[in-house]
Order: sequence, then structure tokens, then C-alpha cells
Amino acid sequence: MRVVFLGVRGSVCAPGPEFVRYGGNTSCLALSTGPDAAPTLLLDAGTGIRTATGMLGGKPFRGTILVSHVHWDHVQGLPFFAAGDRAGAKVVFLVPAQGGKSGRDLVAQMMSPPAFPITPEGLIGDWTFHAVQPGHVVVPDFEVRAFEVAHKGGRTFGYTVRQGGGSIGYIPDHAPELGVSADALEALAGVDALVHDAQFLEHERPRAVDYGHATVDDALRLADRVGAASLVLFHHSPHRVDDALDTIGADAAAKATIPVLVAAEGQALDLEGAPPMVRPLPEVTSALP
Repeated sequence: MRVVFLGVRGSVCAPGPEFVRYGGNTSCLALSTGPDAAPTLLLDAGTGIRTATGMLGGKPFRGTILVSHVHWDHVQGLPFFAAGDRAGAKVVFLVPAQGGKSGRDLVAQMMSPPAFPITPEGLIGDWTFHAVQPGHVVVPDFEVRAFEVAHKGGRTFGYTVRQGGGSIGYIPDHAPELGVSADALEALAGVDALVHDAQFLEHERPRAVDYGHATVDDALRLADRVGAASLVLFHHSPHRVDDALDTIGADAAAKATIPVLVAAEGQALDLEGAPPMVRPLPEVTSALP
């Protein structure tokens, strides 16, 4: 299984020269069954999802978009995903069930007039929207498990994805100090890579509590608790410049007993039942029509 990071920021985009090395787009990962396969599973639909169009070489996207929750930074790229918004696209969009609403209606809360010019029905191609519950999630070619995590402002899921002997845990928004369920601990046990919220530092804990997020040390403790083979720090603060992320990564690596990576746009992980092999990718563009 190959995992490519397309957006690694939380809350809001971070443009500018001090954010170039790690990237300024919000949350999105592209998963494929191997290095030579096109991505067919996208985790979250932040602004980074636009880059997936370039990865597809002009072909329409045919696969699944699985979002952790519907806060803006995790869905705001959806209507700008050109490979999904075209003839020939076939997209299954999955969102945590809540409030008795359909998947379509949950998406329409942020994507309909007057907040946005079109509704979900305005997307070209074959789109279906579904609200999902914790447990096994049907996604072709992948084994996916959803579990609830603590985060403010709406139901939030974490996911594990397994394929071809490799596994990843994905929890971009999480307040683990409020407790981690037995279901989550079981799902995450022994994953090759835990991609986890690391938006704040320990001296910023009051803000982490206010926003329902984790500190870097929270992520380190959870990775140790579930026996992850590696940890990927993710959902970086939009205020965290490249040099600061360099320092955070070095400090975290010094504390950890497993490899610690700092997520960066364009970074690829090949997961095969062991700590990930990191592969730099050729530069990809959004390839807008």
C-alpha cells in the first residue's frame, strides 16, 4: 500500500515562503494498492485533494473519499477536486453519521447556497453520499475500520486502513486526554504508521483543550500505547513555519523509541507490514482543466 500526503495542515491553509517545505494545504491523503497504481481511496477532502488530479494524469477519479469529520479544513477542497468533478468520474463519499441526516445532507451543510454556489448535485460525474457508523467500512481493495474519537464540534472518526500486508492509522483531529476508547485501541494495535494530530505543543495545551486537539506528546504517548511501528506528526498548525516543524520533528524523534516523521506534502510512504519506507515523489500539480 502506498500513502501520499497531499495536505498536512489543520484549521486553515498556510501559504507563503515559510511554509514551502512542508506545504500549506489542509488535510488529504491519497492511498493506492502500490507504487504503480492510481489512488482509489482519499482520506479527507481538504484543499490538498486538488493535487490528486495531477496524480491521475488527466483521468477521472474512480474511488472512495472517506472523511474524518465535516469541519471546513477537511472538506473545503471537495468542490475543487477536478478529477472527481468531470464526466467519467465515479465517487463514493463517506462521512460519519450524525443527527439522523443523510450523507448528502451532511455535505450540503457546507456546500449549498448561500455558503457555496452549488449543492452536491452540481458535481459532474457519478457521485453517491453515505453516512457511516463505527466498525467495518466497505471500500474496494482496502480493509477499513472506523472508530469514534474525541474532538469538538461534531462527530469525528479515526480510521485504520489495511492492504497488502501494510496498515495505517489515521486520526487527524483528536483530544486523547479526554480518553481513548477500547475500540480505537484495538483498531490501532500494531499499525505500521500512525498518522496523528500534532497541532500543539505542551506549553500550548490550554489552546489544545479549547480546540479539541492533541499535543505532540499526546501523539507520542498514543503511538507507544498501541505499539505502532512509526508515528507521523500531522495536522500542523497554520502558524508553524518550516523551521519550527524541523525542530518539532527532531525533538519528538529524540523522545521516541520508534521512527517519527513530520508529514510533508508530496511525501510517500510504502507500507508493507513494517515501518514505512519514505519515497520522495516527483512534483505533482493540481492539473486544473
